[in-house]
Amino acid sequence: MRPRASIVACVALLALGPAALRAEERGITSLTPAETGAGWSLLWDGVSTQGWRSVRGPEFPSSGWQIKDGVLTVLPGEGHRGGGGDIITVGKYSDFELRVDFKITPGANSGIKIFVDPEINKGSGVSLGLEYQILDDLREPDAKLGRDGNRTMGALYDLCPPAADKHPSPVGEWNTAVIISRGAHVEHWLNGAKILEYTRFSPEFRERVRESKFKDLPGFGELPEGHILLQDHGSQVSFRNIKIRILSGETAKPRTP
Repeated sequence: MRPRASIVACVALLALGPAALRAEERGITSLTPAETGAGWSLLWDGVSTQGWRSVRGPEFPSSGWQIKDGVLTVLPGEGHRGGGGDIITVGKYSDFELRVDFKITPGANSGIKIFVDPEINKGSGVSLGLEYQILDDLREPDAKLGRDGNRTMGALYDLCPPAADKHPSPVGEWNTAVIISRGAHVEHWLNGAKILEYTRFSPEFRERVRESKFKDLPGFGELPEGHILLQDHGSQVSFRNIKIRILSGETAKPRTP
């Protein structure tokens, strides 16, 4: 039975969070004193490959990714595969708030994945994880596939659609994605607004998985911890201001000093 759009596991919301600075107004690859005091740390230093590696091996890809002026860019490739492949954090994470600025090009397709295990991502297949979809909804045909928009910008890829009245920036301009993971609860935010939330391990979440392309993967999306992944899907997409804080206590909300 197909889950209703209103189920608890996948609630697409447009709940405006605390006032947030636009990506262009924040410092690039830096932390304010307020961010440091709130427990934020840089997940990428803006100048090196430190802290990141290929999902297929211990080294950072030798090609396919570019670092320039505080921006990490996956370069275009042929088909759905670029020249570098996906990259993951060296560390694993469970309860966290992740903030990433990203900018797409026309027709781009990419994503940010969480709870990734490289040991089950060996070979030439797609890296598995819960994906915050990054997509050009108007030009990339995949946006019309899936169900109810669950492959569009900000979706939990192939599982849960984002709010219909989300507000992505125009192609070529910076967006800010926030992913909050605490225990079973996960939220997707886009440009200061919550666009999606879901509950891992719940009956509703598992029903979504059974109706998705991941139906034959037992326990999909239910790892207790995992790496964070930036996807190389053959499109040029840029990332910057990659920051994280480890959560404890009450559920946190995205906020920008």
